[in-house]
Amino acid sequence: MHTMTTRPGAGRPTREQAEARQAQLLDRALDHFLEKGFEQATIEAIAQDVGMTKRTVYNRYPDKVSLFRAALNLAIERYSVTPEQLATTDCGDIEQTLIAIAKLRVGAVMTPNGLRLQRIVNTESYRFPDIFGIAFEAGTLPSVKFLASILRRETEAGRLTLPHPTKAALAFMGMVVSGPVRMLVSGNPLPQSEVDDGIAFAVRLFLDGARSRADTT
Repeated sequence: MHTMTTRPGAGRPTREQAEARQAQLLDRALDHFLEKGFEQATIEAIAQDVGMTKRTVYNRYPDKVSLFRAALNLAIERYSVTPEQLATTDCGDIEQTLIAIAKLRVGAVMTPNGLRLQRIVNTESYRFPDIFGIAFEAGTLPSVKFLASILRRETEAGRLTLPHPTKAALAFMGMVVSGPVRMLVSGNPLPQSEVDDGIAFAVRLFLDGARSRADTT
């Protein structure tokens, strides 16, 4: 539970102070939306939590919808896997690389706020149909593109036979990542050992279908 933030002293804030207050507002708004959902979260409670007046919040965001979208964009950016994180998974061994990518993606969801983000995207998509696309573009597509580049490299080296690396990457994400994520989001906690075993099994299954026939004999 957050304590009320003391308002800064009188006088025109510096640019750095204004940016810090803006970041703080979005951060607290995100907490409220993730904890309560769009309907139950209120501008009044968010403003009180961050030590602002409702008028100040409305001067920055004309309505709750615009504040929700800004907070959701922050959440997607915050809990997305970064290019730097993805780059560390490529160890040269395709099986271990795929396992590392899957663990990275599932691990991002297993955090408390990661789970809340997935749930709010699911539950509020009827109200905001475009948020699935936003979450995919920012959260999933970079991983798909990175994985597709690895699958393309392995195919060109003759170790895999995947004529459509991007389609294969999407299939991998659906098979290896979506399963445990659905379980977690639905409120069924999975022990880390079970998550790891499931990922390892799914990766082997994927590679059994993706490797060249010469590599399986």
